[in-house]
Amino acid sequence: MINLNTKFTEQAKVQYPIICGAMYPCSNPELVAAVSEAGALGIVQPLSLVYVHGYEFKKGLLRIRELTQKPFGVNVIVEKNAKIYENRMKKWVDESLEAGCRFFVTALGNPKWVIEKVKAVGGFVYHDVTDKKWALKVLDYGVDGLICVNNRAGGHAGTKSAVELFQELNSFNIPVICAGGIGDEKDFITALQTGYAGVQMGTRFIATQECNSHLDYKEAIIKAEEEDIVKTSRVTGVPLSVIRTSYVDKVGLHVGPLSKILFKNRRTRHWIRFFYNLKAIVAMRKTALKGISTKDYYQAGKSVHGIEKIESVKVIIDRFVSEAG
Repeated sequence: MINLNTKFTEQAKVQYPIICGAMYPCSNPELVAAVSEAGALGIVQPLSLVYVHGYEFKKGLLRIRELTQKPFGVNVIVEKNAKIYENRMKKWVDESLEAGCRFFVTALGNPKWVIEKVKAVGGFVYHDVTDKKWALKVLDYGVDGLICVNNRAGGHAGTKSAVELFQELNSFNIPVICAGGIGDEKDFITALQTGYAGVQMGTRFIATQECNSHLDYKEAIIKAEEEDIVKTSRVTGVPLSVIRTSYVDKVGLHVGPLSKILFKNRRTRHWIRFFYNLKAIVAMRKTALKGISTKDYYQAGKSVHGIEKIESVKVIIDRFVSEAG
């Protein structure tokens, strides 16, 4: 029997050690709320909520509150390239705190300002990391936990296995969450037996009734196997885990020679990343919501191996918990 009460569940005030990772463009309010209502933790992705699903941020949070009174979290991108959004992000964090949110997941930069705001009201901040050097950078700021993104994750995956990351990061004496490769109950149980305080799933929750991504996307996940997941830098300029399609094969997995030079140059790399990110935001939104086109980039991780059908969020979480217990 696996103990489902962990330091993470205590801090997040949830029943089960499961997080629905923030996803652009897939984190619609109904999905976030369904995960929280089922006893796990749904995470709001602000850019998705506002620019994909069309909510004014505060009203989007109210929509989630209409669907569940249970805790939810908010994702905050603190990357330098997100400077254009920094004032908006600070406003969104303030509005999240006003709405009662006390759990935040930061990513891609310095989370110090988020930690200061959240700690002031007794909240908790976890940060995405892919190896020890990034963890060391944020520990001094007072993060409460680490989302350990491994080499089986969808989107911007890490390079190390779940076991390697746990061995590297477990000694810091804060909760560590396994992010990547969790597609079925066996994966969930293995992560907890390894010693993780919880798991974060993204791909598994796309193939659900509550996620409003296009049916084509969900079916692509169901049909895919592990070997169909490839990493391409053509979308955002850095390796992104996607389902292999005919279009992915046609254009290749690497940026062109000019872009490669611009990415390596200290003065130009931030601008070229910003350009690629803007282009990716538009492309991924179209693919996820409008279905099959000639330019398909379906983000997904190797957890596709355990996903066999579209189910409700509650059925998935209940099954995971039942098998673990």
